[in-house]
Amino acid sequence: MKEKQLTLISPVDLKSSVEKKGKTVTQIITNINGVKKTFRGVKTETIEEGSMVHFEVADGRLILINTPNISWVEIFKEND
Repeated sequence: MKEKQLTLISPVDLKSSVEKKGKTVTQIITNINGVKKTFRGVKTETIEEGSMVHFEVADGRLILINTPNISWVEIFKEND
């Protein structure tokens, strides 16, 4: 019987699609209660998703977001 040959799949870039907007963006995050919080200067290369989303802003703060409590996120390109 002939053995099956495995095909290697090249790695997929799982970086945030937000990076397409530029190096820094403004994010307005709305929670399930309708409360909005604006974060300016979000460094798009620092956005990581997991049980919580976290990212760094231009002034050095690290922001952690509890994703189950978020309704939506608005993203606006900043001038880089």
